[in-house]
Amino acid sequence: MNQLPILEIAANSLASALAAQEGGADRIELCCALELGGLTPSHAQLALARERVRIPIYVLIRPRAGDFVYTEQEFETMQRDIEHCVALGCDGVVIGALDAHGDVDSGNCRELIRAAGAAGAAGVTFHRAIDVSRDPRDALEAIIALGCERVLTSGAAADASTGAPVIRSLVEQAATRIIVMPGAGIGAGNVAAIRAQTGAREFHASARSALPSRLVGAAGALPDMSVGEIRTDATQVRALLAALSADRHA
Repeated sequence: MNQLPILEIAANSLASALAAQEGGADRIELCCALELGGLTPSHAQLALARERVRIPIYVLIRPRAGDFVYTEQEFETMQRDIEHCVALGCDGVVIGALDAHGDVDSGNCRELIRAAGAAGAAGVTFHRAIDVSRDPRDALEAIIALGCERVLTSGAAADASTGAPVIRSLVEQAATRIIVMPGAGIGAGNVAAIRAQTGAREFHASARSALPSRLVGAAGALPDMSVGEIRTDATQVRALLAALSADRHA
């Protein structure tokens, strides 16, 4: 049976989540600080998104930028964040952690998954920590053993186009055991090719654009603090869906 492709949008704010919904996205990964690879959003952001967004919301659980080797305190933070997401009625969470050798930290990830399931059976995606793991194929088997429903990957490359051969090998390895979802650098201009190259059926993109700054008369001494907002663009979401339309209606 040919299943329709699914488009997930990484939304870095409530405005981005609403734009993704307006554009027709199937699901949102809610986060903040996309320029850092994404971090866990605030309580208010989560609560407002859950109140106002009708499509499924998965929340990125990542307490800081940098590597995915976490301390005991960071795991405690992530567990509390997951419990909060479940209490608000979010549909799932996005997690990932490695040990110092670059293998999946199965013990601690299992505790995070238990926190997601204990109160509300929230779904679980494993994020791009797989792309910096010692061996993505070994990591995939560990992620499957944890019971995650999908894994987000660029194929251990800077973007999904470059990593397409590895993504395809992971799709084939996974078979029906887990969903392998390409992400990183995906847009309307390449999503159909990535679909054909990888055989994937779920895709992850940010579809973002830079808005002009509303600040008038900025001195410019702090350029990083006087630029405009980065936000999901509903038009780009529609374009991504249009590029996938042949597959979605096949």
